[in-house]
Amino acid sequence: MAEPLDDYIDTVAKVLGLPIEDAWKPMIRANLAVTLKLAGMVDEFALPDESEPAGIYAA
Repeated sequence: MAEPLDDYIDTVAKVLGLPIEDAWKPMIRANLAVTLKLAGMVDEFALPDESEPAGIYAA
């Protein structure tokens, strides 16, 4: 049975012309799941309308 992200992985790989071996799909799927979870957390974080982006980012 295909996982929900498998169609996305296959489609994006095809569009980008990237060869994806079947053995890689579980790792790619896991990475996408974490990325989507983190993106959801960022998206849910409410900011006031007055917020402005930082001018300079430094490490």
